[in-house]
Amino acid sequence: MGRVSASGDGQGRKDAVEPVPALTVGTAAVEPNPVSAEHRHGLHIEFKFLDQLKKRNVVRVALLYLVVCWLILEPTHVVFHMLEVPAWANRLVLILMATGLPAVVVFAWAFEITPEGVKRTVEVDPRRSIRPLTGKRLDRAIMFVMALAIAYFVADKFWLSKRLPAATSEQASAQGAAPPSATPQPMSMATVDKSIAVLPFVNMSADKEQEYFSDGLSEELIDRLSHSQDLKVISRTSSFYFKGKQATIGEIANTLHVSHVLEGSVRKSGRALRITAQLIRTADGSHLWSQTYDRNLADVFKMQEEIAGTVATSLKAALTSTARRQSTSTNVEAYNLLLQGVFFYRRFNEADSHRAVELFQRAIDLDPNYAMAWAWLAETYFEQATDGWTHMVDASPKARTAAAHALKLDPTLELPHNVLGRISLFFDWDWSAARAQYQHARDLDPDDLRPAASLAWLSAGMYGRMDEQINIRKRATERDPLDTVALNNLMVDLFLAGRNEESLAAARQFLLVNPSASGIHAEMTYLFLLLGRPDEAVAEAQKEADESSRLSALPVAYWALGRKGESDAALKELETKYALDAAYGIAEIHAYRGEIDSAFQWLDRAYRQHDGGMITVRVDPLLQNLHKDQRYKAVLVKMKLDGDPPTVLH
Repeated sequence: MGRVSASGDGQGRKDAVEPVPALTVGTAAVEPNPVSAEHRHGLHIEFKFLDQLKKRNVVRVALLYLVVCWLILEPTHVVFHMLEVPAWANRLVLILMATGLPAVVVFAWAFEITPEGVKRTVEVDPRRSIRPLTGKRLDRAIMFVMALAIAYFVADKFWLSKRLPAATSEQASAQGAAPPSATPQPMSMATVDKSIAVLPFVNMSADKEQEYFSDGLSEELIDRLSHSQDLKVISRTSSFYFKGKQATIGEIANTLHVSHVLEGSVRKSGRALRITAQLIRTADGSHLWSQTYDRNLADVFKMQEEIAGTVATSLKAALTSTARRQSTSTNVEAYNLLLQGVFFYRRFNEADSHRAVELFQRAIDLDPNYAMAWAWLAETYFEQATDGWTHMVDASPKARTAAAHALKLDPTLELPHNVLGRISLFFDWDWSAARAQYQHARDLDPDDLRPAASLAWLSAGMYGRMDEQINIRKRATERDPLDTVALNNLMVDLFLAGRNEESLAAARQFLLVNPSASGIHAEMTYLFLLLGRPDEAVAEAQKEADESSRLSALPVAYWALGRKGESDAALKELETKYALDAAYGIAEIHAYRGEIDSAFQWLDRAYRQHDGGMITVRVDPLLQNLHKDQRYKAVLVKMKLDGDPPTVLH
C-alpha cells in the first residue's frame, strides 16, 4: 500500500525526496504538521494488517468455523437431552469449541494451502500463491453451511419440535416403559405461557443418602415460585413423578402442560454446596438461563431466593416477597434435619414414617421455636394413624399438641390448620371445629384446593350433595394431573355420589400413574359390584396386594357370585386380624350381605373406636340395606347427620 499523503487525498508520491515547503496564506507562513508523519506511519501499519487478514482468508475461516459450530451445537443439544446426558456435557462442548476458535485463526494466519500441501505463509512465493482461489472456495463453503443452518432452523421450528415428543414416546413404549404422556388427562388444558414445572434436582453427591437435600431444595423452589400470581407452578407430586424416569422435556411438557422446566443438580459435601440450575423452554428445548452456585450450607436460604427470583425475572413474573418467618429456622442443621424428615415422610411406609418423626424431633431439639418442624411432626403423627401404623386414639393427641404449638409459634402457617381440621373431622366428629380450621387454612392460602374441598364436604357432601366437592376435586386433578391423592379423592367422591362409571375411569387413571398403590384394586372391586359385573369384581379383588384391603374386598365379591363359603372365610379372617382398625369396613360387608344385626354391631364398634369411615355413613352406597331400619336413623343422630346440610358461607 502507498504512503498516505499529508493532504489526506490518499495519493502516494514515490518520487518525493525533498522536504515539503511551507505553505503561504496571505503574509503568514504555515509550517507542516510535525505529528503528521507519525500519524501516517500508524495508519500504514493498521491498514496493512487488515489487508493481510483479508488476503490470508483469516476472516473467512473464522466465520466458517463459527457457523459450523452453531450447526453442530443445536442438534447436539437435542440429542444430549434425549439421552439424558448431564448438563456439564453441553458446557464442555461449548468450551471446546470456544477454545478452538483462536487456534483456527492462528492457523489461518500462519499457514497457507498450496498445490504442494500446507506450508507456512512466509515460505510461499506471492506469485505462486492460490489464496484468491482458496478464498472463493471458502466463500462457497460459508454459503453452503449457512444454507444448511437456515434449513435446520426452519425444520426445527416448524417440524422437529412438534414431532419429537411423539417419536420419543414411541421409543419409550418400545423399551417397555409407559411414557408419562400416556397418562390420560381429566380435561384438555392449553399450555400457559408463564407455566413451569420444577423437576427434582439430581443428587450428584458421593453419598446417595444426600438425596433428601436435593429433593428438599426442589420443594422449596416450588413453594417460593408458587408465591407468584403470574406463574402457573405445577405442584410437587406431578413434578416428582418424573424422578428417575427417562422422560424427555417434550414428554414432560405434554403431560404437565407447561411452557418451561427448571432442572438442575446438587452436590453436597459436608457444608460445601455446588448447585446447578437451568431454565428450559419446552417448545424448542432452548436454555433461557443457566447458573452454577458454589456456596456454603449456611447460604442455602439466600441461594433459594436467588434462584427463584432469577427464574421469575426470566419469565417476567412478579414474585411475592417471602420474608423469613418463624416457620423457617436460622439454624442450618435444624433445616437440614427437616428436609431429611420430609424426605422419609414421603416414602409412605411405616419404618420411614417413624424415622421421620425422629428427625423432626431432633430438629425441634436444636431449634424449639422451629414452627415448620412442629407442623410436619403433627402431619406425620396423623398420617401414621390414617395409614394404620398407629391407632387413632394414640396418634390424635400427639398430632393435636404439635399442631397447636406450631400455630402458637407462627399463626400464618396453613399446614397445622389442615391437620387440626382433619382431627376434628375424622376423629372428633366436631363439624363446627373442623369447618373453622379449614376456613383458616383457606384464608391463609386461597389457591389451596384441599381445604376448599373439605369445606364443601362439611357443607353439603356428607349430606349427599356432592356436586361442588366433585368440581373442586376435578380442578385439583387438572392442576396436578399426576397426584394420586387428588385422583383417589375424586374416585371416592364419585363413588359416594353414585357416579360409578366416572369413578371407575378415575381409578384406572390412578393405576396408570401408580400401579403398585395399596387399596386401589379393592376400591375397583366395589365399583364393579355396583355396576353389576361380579366376575370382574372378583378378578380385581384378587389383584389387591395389601392384605387388609384384599380381605375387605373378597367377601363382597365372592358373595355376589354365590360363593358363600369363600366369602365367610375371607370375612372371618378380616375380623380376626383387623377388628381394631377396620370396624367400619366390616360393617359395610355385613350390610352388603344383608346381615343387618351384625352390620349395626360393627357400626357401634366403629363409633366407639372413632373409626374415620363413620363420616360417610349417610352417603355410603354399601349401607343401602340399612336405611329402612330405625337403628340407622339412631346412628345418624349420634353422628349429628340426621338434619339438613348447614347453611354456611365458605
